[in-house]
Amino acid sequence: MYNGHKIVVVMPAYNAAKTVTQTVDEVHQQGIVDLIILVDDRSRDDTVQVASQLLGVRVHVHEKNTGYGGNQKTCYRLALEAGADIVIMVHPDYQYTPKLIPAMASMIANDLHPCVLGSRILGGYSLMGGMPWWKFIANRFLTAAENILIGAKLSEYHTGYRAFSKELLQKLDLAHNSDDFVFDNQMLAQIFWHGFTIGEVSCPTKYFTEASSINFKRSCQYGFGCLGTGAKFRLAKMGLIKSKLFPK
Repeated sequence: MYNGHKIVVVMPAYNAAKTVTQTVDEVHQQGIVDLIILVDDRSRDDTVQVASQLLGVRVHVHEKNTGYGGNQKTCYRLALEAGADIVIMVHPDYQYTPKLIPAMASMIANDLHPCVLGSRILGGYSLMGGMPWWKFIANRFLTAAENILIGAKLSEYHTGYRAFSKELLQKLDLAHNSDDFVFDNQMLAQIFWHGFTIGEVSCPTKYFTEASSINFKRSCQYGFGCLGTGAKFRLAKMGLIKSKLFPK
């Protein structure tokens, strides 16, 4: 509990058995989280068995693999059903440090922003933290293009470390979003579409063997999906198309 707000951390999990314990332990160390919900997307390792033994973790297992976006849809639904006031998504692969949870929760609890991102770009630590150079270049290009199309000034659209207010999640209709990785991008565009603001905090980057990452081919598909999202946003704003992602 933080200033009267119930804090729920959600973890979209896939093959995170080696890192979930360390991630959960660090979440608990922050002292403000009321509940951790881990949604397993049919992992092929022992993620479910390991997570089920951890204190304060509620495990939900999908009957079939739904994809990263599909996993998040379940995460946010379960968090709201659990009475969350603030929902923070932390990947259980320990790529993002849970030590930023108090800062992100504080910005939402104090009505500064209804959405806060942990940016790997702010502070210039991404390459030093091991981000592959081609991912960095793609991140910079896509972010610049999306800022122009959406009319925003985010340092990046592609971080998986995010915090949301209950009110924001209740406003968004995520059912029409992709079940793949571009879900993240679509969600941020929808937040801007509805007139909400997004804050950012600098997040150290850690790339290592156990940290999940998509390959080059999937990254290219994701990149084109992001550009498509930005283009739909702009065309919908201009009244030239109708989109279920951006309803009038």
